[in-house]
Amino acid sequence: MIRDLTDAEARRAMPCKWGQVDADVIPAWVAEMDYALAPPIAEALADAVAHNVVGYPDFSPGGGLLGEAYAGFAQRHFGQHVDPTWVVPTVDVTAGVRVAINALSADAPVVMTLPGYPPVMNIVEACGRKRLDLVLDADAERAEIDLDQLDHLLDPARGGARTLILTNPHNPWGRVFTRAELEGIRDVVTRHGARVVADEIHAPLVLPGTDPATAPVHTPYLTLDGAADHAVAVVSASKAFNTPGLRCAQIVAGDDATRDRLRSLAAGVNESWSVLGSIAATAAYTDGDEWLAALRTRLGEQRDLLADLLARHLPEARMRPLEATYLAWLDLRAYGEDDPAAAVLERGRVRLASGEMYQPGLTGHVRLNIATSPQRLTAIVERMAAALAS
Repeated sequence: MIRDLTDAEARRAMPCKWGQVDADVIPAWVAEMDYALAPPIAEALADAVAHNVVGYPDFSPGGGLLGEAYAGFAQRHFGQHVDPTWVVPTVDVTAGVRVAINALSADAPVVMTLPGYPPVMNIVEACGRKRLDLVLDADAERAEIDLDQLDHLLDPARGGARTLILTNPHNPWGRVFTRAELEGIRDVVTRHGARVVADEIHAPLVLPGTDPATAPVHTPYLTLDGAADHAVAVVSASKAFNTPGLRCAQIVAGDDATRDRLRSLAAGVNESWSVLGSIAATAAYTDGDEWLAALRTRLGEQRDLLADLLARHLPEARMRPLEATYLAWLDLRAYGEDDPAAAVLERGRVRLASGEMYQPGLTGHVRLNIATSPQRLTAIVERMAAALAS
């Protein structure tokens, strides 16, 4: 069910990912997939445009069709009960994080895990808050949140932060946090009376494991006991179904009071989402399960292919287990380049995302997008190896 776009198709479909590179460069940087749109979404959009549905979305209160669609999706995929009225549309996940911080969080520093998603890193400052970084040890065997460090940053006598932005699953770590890990985070947060804004945009993209009995499983933060009164999640179909340009995400509240607070915001505080984005998300959540299952299978195959290619061509590269997303976080310090992304672009004609974007001052790391064809992924790694060997 997953159809690879040709180079010409991809260049027309993705003016950001493909349009910002020269014709001889393979793009593997920004988080877009080189795959054709899921048929249920394409059909829903074509029908909407045919009927001139290009105006403002439905701003009436209540979850509506989108809330019902997401509630059904969350129940099927995560075993999570979501009241459809708790689903509040917003323009995208980054904007949703901003809305949640401004509407719900105290005027105090915000903790973010690094390496982290650059637009969300920047949104903290846009909210008028100071960002406190909880930094992953680049040499640690397992990417996980240091609870002692989190406790320090949330302690009023030390860091003084009042909010944690929790990326679950994590980009770019590729981690799926276990329920036990999330409960540990919750315990530290609640001890300090702080708040969590959970960015769960990659939740549908947990990849298959070699052993189904031990394969990672996404745990929505709001399913934890005691989470509803201090947390919201920001979700979207845009990453799993490759529709970022349609501009529709959802803030999921955990109780009526939080929902009412979000819905009471003045017009313009929560930016208007797209009516076509809402239609696409509803189609994805309602009719996209079969396509999504095929996508996860393909991405699992791509992850395994990447591991094999690295072992053959870049044996000193280090990749932590990629449990979710289609974005591999690679440690290439052994190859002696402070900015391997720049070297690979110049000498190998592959555009990767520099690790410095995700953690200022970090050297030797890149983020590589594997959501492409096996042939392109093979060429990407072969070009990387040639560039880093020269």
